[in-house]
Amino acid sequence: MSSSPALSPRGGRLALLVVGLCWLAVLFDGLDMFIYGSVLPHLLETRTFGLTADQAGDLGSYATFGMLVGALTAGTVADRIGRKQLMTGCVTLFSLASGICAVSGGVAVFGLGRTLAGVGLGGLLPTAISMVSDYARGGRVALTIGLLMTAHHTGGILSAYVAKWLVEPVGWRAAFWVCVLPLLFVPVLLRFLPESLSFLVAKGRDAEARALADRYGVELPAATGEKSAADRWDALLGLFRGGEWLQTLLYWLASFGGLLLVYGVATWLPTLMRGEGYELGSALTFVVVFNLGGIVGMLAAGRAADRFGAPRVSALWFALTAAGVHLLGVHLATGVTMVVVFLTGVFLNSAQTMVYATVSLRSAPDNRATAVGWTSGMGRFGAVFGPWLGGQLLAAGHGDRGFTAFALAGVSSTVFIGVAALRSARQPRTGGDREAVAAAR
Repeated sequence: MSSSPALSPRGGRLALLVVGLCWLAVLFDGLDMFIYGSVLPHLLETRTFGLTADQAGDLGSYATFGMLVGALTAGTVADRIGRKQLMTGCVTLFSLASGICAVSGGVAVFGLGRTLAGVGLGGLLPTAISMVSDYARGGRVALTIGLLMTAHHTGGILSAYVAKWLVEPVGWRAAFWVCVLPLLFVPVLLRFLPESLSFLVAKGRDAEARALADRYGVELPAATGEKSAADRWDALLGLFRGGEWLQTLLYWLASFGGLLLVYGVATWLPTLMRGEGYELGSALTFVVVFNLGGIVGMLAAGRAADRFGAPRVSALWFALTAAGVHLLGVHLATGVTMVVVFLTGVFLNSAQTMVYATVSLRSAPDNRATAVGWTSGMGRFGAVFGPWLGGQLLAAGHGDRGFTAFALAGVSSTVFIGVAALRSARQPRTGGDREAVAAAR
């Protein structure tokens, strides 16, 4: 990734514009991602479409499978059509897909809508991160990306309020119609969001790049050559040479468990809390508190990693997450449970990011992006498996074991990332790459 351009005061206004627009886009991304989990207790209680718990788990996995497809193809598509066009296309896709869910008359059509929404959701986030990295003020890239990531959890908070305000009085379809409203934001993106300077330079569109740079007082990034397919294949093989295969496998397994936790809990938290005896309103409030913890965790994790080291923080965070998730299966006083949910959100939503930080820290600079990207990609299979697992447990009448199963995923990630860190402790550090870490999120 090219370095961020130096910015004048006018360039600072451009950075604010880009970050603001991308923040809103990621907010809508979070709303659409979390809305299914927020309305799921109602769908199951009313037996909408005759929905069963195992079918509900499958539907949750459809969206995360779509996210896997979107994330893996986003870079290639963005290189062809530009980051701005891809962002607007992703917002359009997941908004229209929510409309399909809103008008669906059965599980099949609803599942199609969630799958298409997942493709848009998976493609948007890495593209938005690339955009803000391109325009972030010098030395503030990590801070800017951390700020952007808070939008995703803010969208999760918004999803809980949408469900609380609309589902009971109006119906679950109204919640998905709200998720269609980001279509109104698409013309704003087309009108005001500038194209990535790195993309313009890479494509030889020098006149456009220079005009934009002159308008806002931005220094153009240096042109970089694109890697060939052979170069990318060689970078991937490098992850398995010289005994590195075991280290790579440990990172992938830790990432699998981490994203299983993230998306499993995000999908099933309200339903599992209902199963523990909490009222629907309280169960949705837990979603708000969980995502508030996620915002705090995203802002705090980087500082902790800088001080104590990403591998240590990652292992500790996963262990604390496992303990917190397990405690959620115990019916405690509501106030105590709120604290546990908040702390679980703090650790869970940043533990996975610390896996990427660890991989980045222990990778050679010329292979770092490949190592982080593939760790993220393999982990996304866990994102598909997590919602399915929760549905299977509920369908088998073992909903009370859902939190225990997710806690075990946290324990496994603790072990995998801990062993990987110990094996590489004697290797020299290559220095972290926070942009690559955050881009994999």
